Amino acid sequence: MENVENIDQYIAQFENTVQQLLMTMRSTINKVVPEAQECINYGMPTFKLNGNLVHFAGYKNHIGFYPTPSAISAFATEISEYKWAKGSVQFPIDEPLPLDLIRRMVEFRVKENLAKPKAKTHSKK
Repeated sequence: MENVENIDQYIAQFENTVQQLLMTMRSTINKVVPEAQECINYGMPTFKLNGNLVHFAGYKNHIGFYPTPSAISAFATEISEYKWAKGSVQFPIDEPLPLDLIRRMVEFRVKENLAKPKAKTHSKK
């Protein structure tokens, strides 16, 4: 993978099937939190709202979704059919994305991030 500067460039690197899934993932997150800032962080598409909200990434056989360990714990039962780890879940590319589940996990993260103090910004006084 090349170094990319934005999500469009990131998605463009993949073959069509994966591109479609990544665009669907991006669109689903955008619908939940249109005010979030999009960027590339840790080499993957990231949405920020009062700090990192969620990340996602494309791979050969799956779409990785990184909603933080708290969301993985909160939705442990619902993600049990997928391969998952402490802060991530893998959605196979040969199956439809579970958009309702993704939406609810993003909503969970929005509530979590908005409940914490504002992220510190670096400003000179």
